[in-house]
Amino acid sequence: MDDRFNTIAGWGLFGGIVALGLSSLSGHYFLADKEHRPETMGYAIEGVVEEAAAGAVAELPLPNLLAAGDVGKGEAVFAKCKACHTPNEGGANGIGPNLYGVLGKPIAKHAGFAYSADLAGKGGNWDFATMDAWLKNPKAFAAGTKMSFAGLAKGEDRANVILYLNSLGSNLPLPAAEAAPAAEAPADAAASEAAPDAAASEAAPAA
Repeated sequence: MDDRFNTIAGWGLFGGIVALGLSSLSGHYFLADKEHRPETMGYAIEGVVEEAAAGAVAELPLPNLLAAGDVGKGEAVFAKCKACHTPNEGGANGIGPNLYGVLGKPIAKHAGFAYSADLAGKGGNWDFATMDAWLKNPKAFAAGTKMSFAGLAKGEDRANVILYLNSLGSNLPLPAAEAAPAAEAPADAAASEAAPDAAASEAAPAA
């Protein structure tokens, strides 16, 4: 009886080992255990990219976002920045420099703070456009920056923060909002409007 049990157990163990080996081999063969996506996907799902692109809304120009912005909302978003920056006049530098009156000042020149070489070499002043680019993606603005903040993806959030920073002793005049492009009349509508005028001119008696 014991021999029969040992035989069954042995064959069961052998079968498990064989199954485990086959599973491992199939996983390597079909790249089932690969951590990254395959270079070539199995098939494309038609319409996915097109629908995403169609649903994207074009961002308004910065002057328009500033005109419609809100200082209070900017202060609320700036709460994310207070771990590194002080906004008050005469405030001490922290992990990042004090930001009172930063708009209009030279980039990376605040006294007593050691900036990265990439940011210090940018030149120019912190105006609305440069601050918008910086807040959107600091690493893209200055690749070697010490700031680890990923940036603000929404244009409205950036505009509100810029308005808040501008209220902190800078008070630069806002740029004029850009006029919305005039909608073009459809060609067939213009043609249909021109047709009655042409017919009326042909029917009118000569003077």
